[in-house]
Amino acid sequence: MKVLLVAEKPELLSELAGFLKDLESKAGPVETAAFTAAPSLDEARKFSAYVAAKTYVAVAERVFPDQLSKAALDIVDRENPDLVIGVATKTGNEVVARVAGAKGIPMMTEIVDVEARDGALLFHRAVLGGRAISVLKPALPAAATIPARKYEVPQPGEPGELVEVQLPSSALSLVKVEEKEKGGVNIEEAEVVIGVGRGFRKKEDLAMAEELANMLGGAVGCSRPIAADYHWLPEDAWIGISGKKIRPKLYMAIGISGAPQHMSAVLDAKVIVAVNKDKNAPVFQYADYGVVADLYQFLPVFIQKLKEKLGG
Repeated sequence: MKVLLVAEKPELLSELAGFLKDLESKAGPVETAAFTAAPSLDEARKFSAYVAAKTYVAVAERVFPDQLSKAALDIVDRENPDLVIGVATKTGNEVVARVAGAKGIPMMTEIVDVEARDGALLFHRAVLGGRAISVLKPALPAAATIPARKYEVPQPGEPGELVEVQLPSSALSLVKVEEKEKGGVNIEEAEVVIGVGRGFRKKEDLAMAEELANMLGGAVGCSRPIAADYHWLPEDAWIGISGKKIRPKLYMAIGISGAPQHMSAVLDAKVIVAVNKDKNAPVFQYADYGVVADLYQFLPVFIQKLKEKLGG
């Protein structure tokens, strides 16, 4: 079997290497090639060590998805892989989908597991807000993306051969760049995330969640209404199907009802703690630990007890 890994930036090769290692453990040895865009060959070389394979590199500071797709198609024609695998970022999904569409092959997104059975590969994908798993058996060749940070990154080996490729022209042009408002900590990388929802009555009250997050060395995230309706937090704090997916060691959902659109984005957390005054709130179905209490009564006491415990 031959696999082409497609990453819009070189650091994503390390995550794709985690999927590759899992695939090899189940399906046997895999012949691998990779494609990425990078500011320099040296940057690509550092991350190519994770896949230890021939890596095609487009050297550019800024790349548009249609350029990546066209370049990836050229490499697919050269390598003739059985699988084209990318990371399920916005760009990654678009690029791999364009490749699949151009080649007329099956496309699967956010594959959470793969198994080999009776000479075929079966791909697992979470559906219905994470409440069920769909098992797909595509004809090969096929294309797929994997969730970011889903697979454990293996130890890097020796860098593989680097082959520089030219990017085709793009149908797009850059008119202006405007930076989005961002929070202080990336919730996708935080080991502790404090989630806030509509149980908070006003923006100023989020200071309690921020204090708790600071004490635990974490970040504050939120459900859709807090970012999209009230605009109390920036969009990069929005956790959900249309927002960010997180995999912290601890996720604490405070004043969040637990709609599937939100909870599907936190199910990979190692521990989920829920605080809600409604004992029938759906969030308790997902929680490892639940506290039925008014957050305005619970949080001040909890923070004080935590300060005493931490010697603050």
